Amino acid sequence: MSIDFGNPDRPNSYIGKSVPRPNAARLVEGAGRYVDDIVLPRMAHVAFLRSPHAHARIISIDAAAAQAAPGVLRIFTGAELAEVCTPFVGVLEHLKGMKSAPQFPLAVERATWSGEAVVAVVAENRAAAEEAVDLIDIDFEPLPSTVDMRTALDEGTPVIHPDLKDNLTFRREHEKGDVDGAFARAHKIVEASFKTGRHTGVCLEPRSILADYNRAERQLTIYHSTQAPHMMQSALAKHLGLEETDVRVICHDVGGSYGIKVHVYPDEVAAAAISKIMGRPIKFIADRLESFLTDIHARDHEIDGRMALDSDGRILALEIDDLTGIGPYSVYPRTSAVEGNQVVGLCGGPYDIDAYRARTTVVMQNKCPTSQYRAVGHPIACAVTEGLVDLAAEALDLDPVEFRRRNLVPDDAYPYTSAAGMRFEGLSHHKSLQKLLDMMDYDGLRNEQARLREQGIYRGIGIASFIELTNPSPFMYGIGGARISAQDGCTVRMDPDGSVTALSGVTEQGQGTEAMLRQVVAEAVGVAVDSVRVKTGDTQVTPYGGGTWASRGTGIGGEAALQAGLALRENILVIAAAMLQSSPDALDLASGSVVDKQTGEERLSLAEIGRIVYFRGDTLPKDLPRELSVTRHYIASEYPFAFTNGVQASYLEVDTATGFVKLLKHWCVEDCGRVVNPMLVDEQIRGGIIQGIGGALLEECLYDEQGQLTNANMADYLVPMAAEMPDIVVGHVETPTMESALGAKGAGEAGTAGAPGAVMNAINDAIRPLGGRVTDMPFTPEKILRALNAF
Repeated sequence: MSIDFGNPDRPNSYIGKSVPRPNAARLVEGAGRYVDDIVLPRMAHVAFLRSPHAHARIISIDAAAAQAAPGVLRIFTGAELAEVCTPFVGVLEHLKGMKSAPQFPLAVERATWSGEAVVAVVAENRAAAEEAVDLIDIDFEPLPSTVDMRTALDEGTPVIHPDLKDNLTFRREHEKGDVDGAFARAHKIVEASFKTGRHTGVCLEPRSILADYNRAERQLTIYHSTQAPHMMQSALAKHLGLEETDVRVICHDVGGSYGIKVHVYPDEVAAAAISKIMGRPIKFIADRLESFLTDIHARDHEIDGRMALDSDGRILALEIDDLTGIGPYSVYPRTSAVEGNQVVGLCGGPYDIDAYRARTTVVMQNKCPTSQYRAVGHPIACAVTEGLVDLAAEALDLDPVEFRRRNLVPDDAYPYTSAAGMRFEGLSHHKSLQKLLDMMDYDGLRNEQARLREQGIYRGIGIASFIELTNPSPFMYGIGGARISAQDGCTVRMDPDGSVTALSGVTEQGQGTEAMLRQVVAEAVGVAVDSVRVKTGDTQVTPYGGGTWASRGTGIGGEAALQAGLALRENILVIAAAMLQSSPDALDLASGSVVDKQTGEERLSLAEIGRIVYFRGDTLPKDLPRELSVTRHYIASEYPFAFTNGVQASYLEVDTATGFVKLLKHWCVEDCGRVVNPMLVDEQIRGGIIQGIGGALLEECLYDEQGQLTNANMADYLVPMAAEMPDIVVGHVETPTMESALGAKGAGEAGTAGAPGAVMNAINDAIRPLGGRVTDMPFTPEKILRALNAF
């Protein structure tokens, strides 16, 4: 059984409709259930003493005064927890040569970044635990720290983990075609150095965990603000000496994640280990300072790039050299090398390039660990590529749009393999670019720009074409030995009253998963969307799945839901045919009723079918299949990833006296395959764009020479605010993937991928007449003024 999604006249269709989120009213009313809302009998709280040094040896720990403090139940050191928790190492086998040191829940012998947890204090409440932390006397011996990633591999630089011999975690080099020959014969060569500022997610809800170990049942229940419950189930079972079936991870409402909550954090493992030791619930809720010091950071890259051009305005070759610092450990289990690895794979992605050379060098440093964060590697690769593309257009005296038209991969060239080895099933760069130009009135804006320049007003237009990696297969993590599932499952069940329940391994993080799943299931089964209930985020209830990451929820989880719903629909029609003494082929399901396929006449309600199956099954033929609960799983197998594409444009004004940037308008055209819910997709793209603008203009984790984070608060770490953001106009092109029946790809990270490059190009377009250029994010007023030689 299948559905013709390409037919716009399908009756009662939910695919392609802006259906509201089912959980919106509950959340707006303040009735959400987050980890910190959960209170269990005998629950205790844990707080951590964290290292004040970027690198220090732990000489001694005197916790006597803390242990005697009111409300304190127990104190744990790293050595004590190491006895019940095996160390974890963040490497992937397919990333050849990658290395990292074993990591424990609490530091053992040495602390390797400022903020690393060293001692855990368990008390009856959080306040008592925090007060006791201040009473602990630790003798630290400060050690030389490695802070600057540019010198991390130099001779004489301290090696953070002597057993590893050096500070190199991973290096990848890729080359295709005659790169040197292309540069030798080039008509023009453009080059630039780029820097992306280290920043973090700043989730509204901080990292949160409540671990409850029941000794009698040998069951560890984890209430967790996480994106990947089954991954956490596997990791905790492995390192705490439990069977996976003995660990249950429950994920209720999540107040934002953005990739921050898809990793194994040592302090959260410590909370689970302590619960197992003490046999009682242990809660840890990170405060904002802890979030800045310990939530993974990302985007700490310095990149040199150059591009060879012929006299016809075609790209001959691209060369990229990327350097990134990741902190003292590669984050488990996804590692900290994937971002750099994806920079290599994504640079130049939208363009038809024959010769490509790229290298990423991933080094350790005594800073907070970095790892995957929304649009992993994409904003970096896009900004570098698009920055060079604009330089190329300028060098050839071509309009930036015309240069892109000459070099974007043609829409009829697919399937296509990029110079980086990425396989694309079907993209729409030219169609998307044309739609963007029509939406924004490109020629009109250029005329306005020229007119205002005569008045001393400097406005800029920036374009950025991008690709987005979605729907990952096992080639992302499974191939490297990580127990991170690329497949996902969905169980769809019809209950006696005719209502439908869907259980999915994809989690709700605020992005609208529940709404999407309801629409897909309602469409597949043939019922009203309001009659579908969705349950996610419980490893004991939902089918095994990967969770929410890499824009996989609709493409992977939605397809599993579709297939389960179609199977249930078929089962219902078989039962109805027996009851009506008809043929399943003569019947259909619509609006929650069995109807005659030809006339549309209602024949039987689902509630009546439910009553008979559940309570009067004796009246049905004995050999009649009567399964009203169906589970289906889906995994991408034909392509390693389902790539999407799009293009963004930024229109802004630079105050050349102050260096301030005023964002005037932003456009995005995205091709994410089949659009299930346009409203949700547009929300995701707008949110992603704002997050990308934050990295482009505002956000950066600033460290001093001693490895101390100097702006770990919301007063000094700047994030985008609503009043500063422009109107964002979103358009769509739909090129469904043929690998699935639903045809959906992902859209959650597209906005973040393209926004920094578009903003950068717009700033440079604005200040080009004055001889200015910026390539060091974030583009603060000070940097812009320096580019203009203002001081």
